Amino acid sequence: MSDFSMDVGADGVAIITWDTQGKSMNVMNEQGFLDLDALIDQVLADDAIKGAVITSGKPGSFAGGMDLNIIAKMKDNAGDTPAKGLFEGVMGMHAILRKIERAGMEPKTNKGGKPIAAALPGTALGIGLEIPLACHRIFAADNPKAKIGLPEILVGIFPGAGGTTRLSRKLGAMGAAPLLLEGRLNDPKKAKAAGVVDEVVPADELVEKAREWVLSSPKIVKPWDEKGEKIPGGAPYHPAGFMTYVGASAMINGKTQGVYPAAQALLSAVYEGAQVDFDTAIRIECRWFVNVLMNPSSSAMIRSLFINKEALEKGANRPAVEDQTVKKVGVLGAGMMGAGIALVSAQAGMEVVLLDQAQDAADRGKAYTETYADKGLKRGKITAEKKQALLDRITATTDYNALAGCDLIIEAVFEDVGIKAEVTKKVEAVVGEDCIFATNTSTLPITELAKASKRSEQFIGIHFFSPVEKMLLVEIIKGAETGDRAVAKALDYVHQIKKTPIVVNDERFFYANRCIIPYINEGIRMVAEGVSPALIEHAAKLVGLPLGPLQLTDETSVDLGVKIAKATKAAMGDAYPESGADDVLFFLFDAGRLGRKTKAGFYDFDEKGKRQGFWKGLGDRFPVAQEQPELIEVQHRLLFVQTLEAVRALEEGVLEDIREGDVGAILGWGFAPWSGGPFSWLDMLGTPYAADRTAELAETYGDRFATPDLLRDMGAKGQSFYGRFGQKANAA
Repeated sequence: MSDFSMDVGADGVAIITWDTQGKSMNVMNEQGFLDLDALIDQVLADDAIKGAVITSGKPGSFAGGMDLNIIAKMKDNAGDTPAKGLFEGVMGMHAILRKIERAGMEPKTNKGGKPIAAALPGTALGIGLEIPLACHRIFAADNPKAKIGLPEILVGIFPGAGGTTRLSRKLGAMGAAPLLLEGRLNDPKKAKAAGVVDEVVPADELVEKAREWVLSSPKIVKPWDEKGEKIPGGAPYHPAGFMTYVGASAMINGKTQGVYPAAQALLSAVYEGAQVDFDTAIRIECRWFVNVLMNPSSSAMIRSLFINKEALEKGANRPAVEDQTVKKVGVLGAGMMGAGIALVSAQAGMEVVLLDQAQDAADRGKAYTETYADKGLKRGKITAEKKQALLDRITATTDYNALAGCDLIIEAVFEDVGIKAEVTKKVEAVVGEDCIFATNTSTLPITELAKASKRSEQFIGIHFFSPVEKMLLVEIIKGAETGDRAVAKALDYVHQIKKTPIVVNDERFFYANRCIIPYINEGIRMVAEGVSPALIEHAAKLVGLPLGPLQLTDETSVDLGVKIAKATKAAMGDAYPESGADDVLFFLFDAGRLGRKTKAGFYDFDEKGKRQGFWKGLGDRFPVAQEQPELIEVQHRLLFVQTLEAVRALEEGVLEDIREGDVGAILGWGFAPWSGGPFSWLDMLGTPYAADRTAELAETYGDRFATPDLLRDMGAKGQSFYGRFGQKANAA
């Protein structure tokens, strides 16, 4: 059955309805393009048809985008000439959209043609907006939940089916920049204010208003198909336009540090395309789009941030257990973490019991949600009624009996085994036998904490990242005796709060902290060696890491680093690897420079908390060496020290799925998103090179860079991680 159907009314208006089979939201596939093309041919060939309206059969949405497997298929079918296959395939899409846009008009005079309108019931993303942009008028239903935009840049590509060229010519480079370069999504009214859609109408009048417009004999030729086209804001050679493009280039390089190819390619497509006719501009866009698609960074980002992320969110690794939707959750500890967990749980519609030792502490935790809601009120994101409903779902209390009826408990008290054991016993005395108990610890072993529970198979770790409401990742940790139902409950809960889960096995620091702590330590260790702090920080940012290790330490606090170092040393005893990193950390700690919270750390801060540069005392105690390492050397140390821990986590069974390793690294601590994650990065480098390079680093800097047996074996065999471990991902 076709995803597109057409019904021609007595008035001669054809209603083309997009309704992807088996999907809750329309997704464009290869057959869908062919079906749409055939229907447009019918509209243009039939004299009885006066025009058409393209709309959706899905309530509240138009389309969620394109099935990216189309791109992969184009590559595969092209054999030894993948770029040619991609170019020809994408130009085939352009031809269909251009046919809609020209609508049978006479090429030289622009006379004739049949009006084609787009009627969007709601969300329209990617190709779901590129098709409407090729139509002659865009009508959007007044649906405040709808999101309209082109988010492709967020997964390492850019709108390549004409969206880049059409939007930049419709709005001008400056007007289009937030939508193209930031992937900004707007509700219908904001989309109209931005000039993206033409009309916002009541939902129940959507198709009728579009039909009326089609019958009104409108002018349908686009500005770029008329002689003397003037691009809003000026073309590149216009004085105003010149300044726009100079500024845009500087902005892109400032934000991407040159490691995200899609943004620069997009600007090149817009800049070059604005100097030629529209049809040539489309070919230019296509060539730059193919250039990005052929870049391994693009493939890696699409795989990790789109395909793998979506698979994990849909429960790719969920045990085959009945539905475990959470109805009532108890949150123990109303500090910043507990307050954030209560907020996101209430937002998901759950009944929340927020418990703390003192009532004023519990009330402060609930007030966190009120403050958050007040900000939403000011921005028009929520109503006063919704704010009250949100607060009504949270009960702030000191009474453990209020936890009765909870089907999930999330403990977020102090990182102390004794305190956690005490609250575990108190909770189990009042909750039902089926209740799952989760601890939010970031460092303490789950198996050890589960000893305090009478039902260790129902005990699990749910590690949130701070701030809870902003961070996308949740790390779920299985203890030695954790059962499938506890895992399913945790996964279903994370799905409810609309975050991305990874599931790992119990080991010190689990996965995320296991990888990020060596990164921080490596940066601090270099300070002790005499490497310039500025070189360390810039090297990190120039390779796509969001924060340098020294700034990250200031943000998370120096005393946290000291606490982790002391705890790790106590746990490991003589096996603890002494390093210069401890010397630097303890020096700052003893000087009372604990980071941003004391407005003094590696950096100096002004009274408002703004960073002012490196503290002079750091250089006095750890002088900068006269000879500095090469940039690539510093970058390799910072990247490999994290990546090798990811490989060891896989080797030891802490990670069970490399998809979780890559997605977790990007969402959890910002591991160079352009790379697709540590395993994707190793595949880009090639395991033979990675094995040799880590051996070199180990010889120069020590055993922390020692090549894991797994990586050495894969390098010898010339294997890739997604080639060897990707079968599970490919089967999903």
